[in-house]
Order: sequence, then structure tokens, then C-alpha cells
Amino acid sequence: MDAFYASVEQRDNPELKGKPIAVGQADGRGVVAAASYEARRYGVRSAMSSSKARRMCPGLIFVDCRFDVYKSVSAQIHEIFHEYTDTIEPISLDEAFLDVTDNFTGHELAVDIAREIKQKIRSRLGLVASAGVSYNKFLAKIASDYRKPDGLCVIAPEYAPDFIARMPVESFWGVGPVTAAKMHALGIYTGADLRKFSQPELRLHFGKAGPLFYNFARGVDERPVEAYRIRKSVGCERTLKEDISTDDDIRRMLQSVVEELSGRIARKNFKGNTLTLKLRYTDFTNISRSISGIEDDYSPEALMPHAMQLLEKAQIEKPIRLMGLTLSSSTKTESSGDSRQLLLDI
Repeated sequence: MDAFYASVEQRDNPELKGKPIAVGQADGRGVVAAASYEARRYGVRSAMSSSKARRMCPGLIFVDCRFDVYKSVSAQIHEIFHEYTDTIEPISLDEAFLDVTDNFTGHELAVDIAREIKQKIRSRLGLVASAGVSYNKFLAKIASDYRKPDGLCVIAPEYAPDFIARMPVESFWGVGPVTAAKMHALGIYTGADLRKFSQPELRLHFGKAGPLFYNFARGVDERPVEAYRIRKSVGCERTLKEDISTDDDIRRMLQSVVEELSGRIARKNFKGNTLTLKLRYTDFTNISRSISGIEDDYSPEALMPHAMQLLEKAQIEKPIRLMGLTLSSSTKTESSGDSRQLLLDI
């Protein structure tokens, strides 16, 4: 979906249409959850601090998040998806992969399905979607981002090598700012540059991601669309309005986060055995500490001693601006389904 949260707000409040808006908290240490395309023209992006967003766009209008509404709209979008296939892998509330190799409507071309889905989302829900069509996940994702907003892009197998060769490495799945900088230092700026490196060389520089980049540069991605994904973790985190540094303040915050995590675990009926503490210092550096062997009792009383143990392992040296806890499972799960020939990313 295009600027999903912001688009829902503009749809539900006509006075916001055509104006630069940001969904999120405007005050304190709030961050932008989503920005309308009008705001993006000023450089406003999701995950940006609200204070920076205001500086970049003085006329920016902040709107509170309504996650229940976004979840409801997402469910309506998925109802449209299910008119064509049940092989749907959600990535987030506003993005999903669809395998339409075998579809309910008998369409031969995925692009026709993509066009119909876009039209139904617009007519039924008053929202705009972009679609990417290709023969694997990597290229479908690239195609979906290529002509936003309201885009529809198809990358056929015969055109994939040239398309990938021209792509900046920043567009590759898994290449963030740090990895991009590392690639640039090696003289890798495009898919064509990346293709010059052997798999052992890429593994040496990028670890287990190296073989993935090697395959992507050649248009290879054998991951299937997984219609059912097993939850592997439950977590929560708090960005603090003011930094904390005293033992009492840190312990109180930890207790609060533990209680929130315990509630989320119970609501999701999740079981895990590894607890991870994440801390972000006032200078934005992050640290994390983990312990395994957590028993099946996830009450606040049972989790708190483990959390305190992690706190001691962290050896806090600076004021804290963010604290988070995650319970995860180390159990490996089998991938469901076989590789598909055609994938659709909406």
C-alpha cells in the first residue's frame, strides 16, 4: 500500500487530503510512523524523529496513530486478496506476497490479477496500492517499489538481468545504510558491480548474507511464498520521554516493560525460551544481552529475575533513552510449501 497509515487518515478526514501529514506523536521523543507523499517531498520519512520532521516541513500536520483502524483496513484488503488465492504471505499490515500461479479466477497473466486487485482496493476502500509482478520474491518486491505511488511494474525473466544490473545496491533486499557503505567501499554501487564478485568473496565480506546477495545479483531467489508463518518472538520496547540513569529509575522501567511483555505473551499464547534485553543509550548506541533456558512461566514475577540478570550483564555506563524486552524461540521450523513460479507483491 502507498503511505498506508497516512492514506487512511486522509481518506477518513477529507480536510487532510493534499496536505503534508505524519502519523505519530508530535511531542517529546515521538517518531513518524508514516508520512504522506506530500510530506515526503520535504524529506519526511517513517522512523524519523518528530522534531526533525517538523524542521524539514514546518507545515507538517501530525495525526495520532489508530492501529485498530489500520488493522481493520488491512483485513479488508486481505479479503480482496483471497478472491484470487489463499497462498498469501503477510509482510506487514500494508504489504504481502501473493502466489497466483494457481488462482481461483483462472487468469493466465499475473499482471491482470494485479490490475484488478488495485482497482478493487481503490473502488471498495478508497485507497491506492502499488503492485510488483515477477517470478520470485526479490524481484516482485523491487517491482512493487519501482513506480510508486499507484505503480504497476512487471519484471519478466528475460528482462531481469539488465534490470538488476542497473539497480543501485541500496534497492537490494537486506542492504541498509551500513551494508551499502561497506559495498561502496568495495566499489559495489549497482547490481552489475555486485555480479562481479564471487560467492566466497561476498561471504567473506558479508557473512551469511553473502550468498543471498550473490543470488539476488543473478535474479535467483528460491524462497517460497509461505501462507502460514510461525511466530518466533514476542517483544515490546519503550522510548523514554527523558533519559534515566539511576538504579531505581532503571529498575522501575524494567518492571514496567516486564509486565507489558508478560501480558503480550499471554494474549498471543506464545512460548519461548530466550529472553533478550535491548538498551539504547542517550548517544543512540545500542546494546543487547540474552539468556536462554526460560521456563514456561511467563508471569511478571517469573520474568523479572531473568530481566534483572540481563540488566547486570549489560553493565550500564550511560543514561538510557530506550528499553526493550523480547522472548523468542530457538526452535527451527520447516518452510511450508514448495517454490512457486509466479509471485505477486501488493
